[in-house]
Amino acid sequence: MNPKILIIGACGQIGSELTFKLRNIYGDENVIASDISYSNLDIVNSGFFEIVDAQDYTSIKVCVEKYNIDTIYLMAAMLSATGEKFPMKAWDLNMNSLFHVLNLAKAKFVKHVFWPSSIAVFGPSTPTESTPQYTTMEPTTVYGITKQVGERWCEYYNQKYGVDVRSLRYPGIISWKTQPGGGTTDYAVDIYHKAVIDKKYNCFLTENTKLPMMFMDDAIKATIDIMTADSDAVKIRSSYNLAAISFTPKEVAASIKQYIPEFEISYTPDYRQAIADSWPKSINDEVARQDWNWRPVFSLEDITKEMLFQLEKKYNTTVK
Repeated sequence: MNPKILIIGACGQIGSELTFKLRNIYGDENVIASDISYSNLDIVNSGFFEIVDAQDYTSIKVCVEKYNIDTIYLMAAMLSATGEKFPMKAWDLNMNSLFHVLNLAKAKFVKHVFWPSSIAVFGPSTPTESTPQYTTMEPTTVYGITKQVGERWCEYYNQKYGVDVRSLRYPGIISWKTQPGGGTTDYAVDIYHKAVIDKKYNCFLTENTKLPMMFMDDAIKATIDIMTADSDAVKIRSSYNLAAISFTPKEVAASIKQYIPEFEISYTPDYRQAIADSWPKSINDEVARQDWNWRPVFSLEDITKEMLFQLEKKYNTTVK
């Protein structure tokens, strides 16, 4: 039997592409998209859609009962850069939404939960190269704090109440389909848009700021892989390290110049530089590879080629 899935935060960067992929796998009728507004008409018009406030337990529960939902993907969150501007709003959204979904699972209204964590759980005291699964975590952002606390609650609900919750620590996610959503790694999305439109980009990080990144297709693949893995294979119920590649703004600019020789990049570091400096440069995800066979596909060259190809079509222009 196909699962009956509710995606909360389906209009966001990851939520939107996850919605389309899950509908392709399980059928439109089995994947209910929801968000706080009709901000993404492609999602709203492509299948069942409900207005659901992630901070309102009753709103979620009504939707779960209406569609006999057994699996929730909680993709609603306030990201790192935006969270620093509105710390209490970020705490309320990121934590309340998680408690609501975990409590629905505890009460047996749903059977399975996916909740995304982030490399933001790490901090300045964390080893920066090949950051291991188990290590010091002292996050310095509100977003990172909410994700670290969320990981502990996920593990607690699994151990104490048997909740089948699964999680990944996403690195920076790169996609051509949706606009950046307020994260520190979003330069790696915006740079491609600006390269196609303006042939130049002013980066808010320094040229040698190395961060873990991943193409959206790999992120969606990892999400579905962990959710379809046998329960016994998912040994970690806090969150798994997840990795693909790491690169700097200088390196992604060089890859763009292969296709757009006239592309120019400048650097004006802002408050997001301190956030990036507190995060790892690369991630060790051997545990995910061993437990449920995770493998990424896209290299930086693959990402640049696909991003420029798709954005060229989107903006009806020629990059070379």
